[in-house]
Amino acid sequence: MSIAARFRVDYAGFALDVDLDLPGRGINALFGPSGSGKTTLLRCIAGLERGLGRLQVNGETWQDERIFLPTHRRSIGYVFQEASLFPHLTVRGNLEYGLRRAAGAGADQAGGNGRNFGPIVELLGIGALLERKPDHLSGGERQRVAIARALLPAPRLLLLDEPLAALDLARKREILPYLERLRDELEIPVLYVSHAADEVARLADHLVVMAEGRVVTHGPLAETLARVDLPLRFGEDAGVVFAARVVERDAEWHLARVAFDGGELWIRDTGYAADQSVRLRVLARDVSIAASRHDDVSIMNLLPVTVTAHASEDHPALVLVQLRAGGTTLLARLTRRSAQRLALAPGSQVWAQIKAVALVG
Repeated sequence: MSIAARFRVDYAGFALDVDLDLPGRGINALFGPSGSGKTTLLRCIAGLERGLGRLQVNGETWQDERIFLPTHRRSIGYVFQEASLFPHLTVRGNLEYGLRRAAGAGADQAGGNGRNFGPIVELLGIGALLERKPDHLSGGERQRVAIARALLPAPRLLLLDEPLAALDLARKREILPYLERLRDELEIPVLYVSHAADEVARLADHLVVMAEGRVVTHGPLAETLARVDLPLRFGEDAGVVFAARVVERDAEWHLARVAFDGGELWIRDTGYAADQSVRLRVLARDVSIAASRHDDVSIMNLLPVTVTAHASEDHPALVLVQLRAGGTTLLARLTRRSAQRLALAPGSQVWAQIKAVALVG
C-alpha cells in the first residue's frame, strides 16, 4: 500500500513541484515553514486545486493525464485548523449529518454506512459529548469531533491540516493522546500538515520536509531527523526520536531505566509498565560531548559514541555533530571552538552526556 503524488502548480510568485511516494499506512507529516507549500499539496491531493499531476492512493488512480476525480468522489476525510461544526446541532447531529452527506455523495462504496459509529466514538473518546452542542466543548473536544466526522464515512485517506494550530498548550496536550491512538489503530494513511517540530516528533512515522514549494527530503522519521545535511535547519528543535523499552523502575527516585539499540538511559517515571515500549526525543541542545567519561557530574546519562559527521549551523559560532551509539543516531549542538578543542572528526570515539530525555509517546 502506498501514496504516489506528483503535482505541478504555478501561481504568481510561487510554484509547487513535488514527486512523492509515501507509505500507505501511518502518519506522514508534511513539515516546513509557512509558505513552503504544505497546504497547497494537501489541497491538490483533495482535488481542491487542479494542478497538473498524478495521484494514486493504495492502487486507485484519482488523477492522471486522463482522469480527474472531483473532491466529492475522492475517498478522503479532511480536517482543517478550525473544527467548523454546526453550532445548532449536537455532537451526535454533527456526526450524523456528515455521515448522511458523505453517503449521499457516494461514500457508501468506500464502506461508510454507519457501522463505524461506535468504534470511532470510542477511539476519540467523545461518547460523553454526544448530546452537547459545540459551544459547550473545548477546542480540543471540537477537533476530536471534527476528526470523528471525517472518519465516519470510512475514507481511504485522512488529511489533517494543522489541526492543533488554533489550540493552546493545555488543549494540545488533551488531544495528542487521541491522535496517537489514530496513528496506532487506523488502517488508512494520514497526511498531517504541521510546522511544529514537537507535534511531528510525537506523532509522525514518516517525515516530508518542504521548502519553497519543493520537497527537501523525506523518509522514516528517525532517519530524517538525524540528518545533518538538510538545507532546512530545525534550529532549537533539532534532535532525534527513537524507540526504547522500560527495563527498570526506581520507586525511590521516581525514575525509569530504558534500553535501546545503543545503550540505556534514565528518564522520569510517570507510571510506566514493565517492558513497555516508549518513544523518546533527545534534543541536540541537551547533548554535550566529553573526550573521556566523567562520573563526578550531575548528568546521569553517559554513552560511548562515535562521531559520524558534522555540519555548520545557521550561526557561525555553532556546529551540529552527528553521533552513533550502536544502531541509534544522536545529535549534539556545540560551539565550533569546543569541537576544535576536542578535535572532533568522523571516527572520533567520545562520550555523549545527555542532560534531558523527553518522552513523546
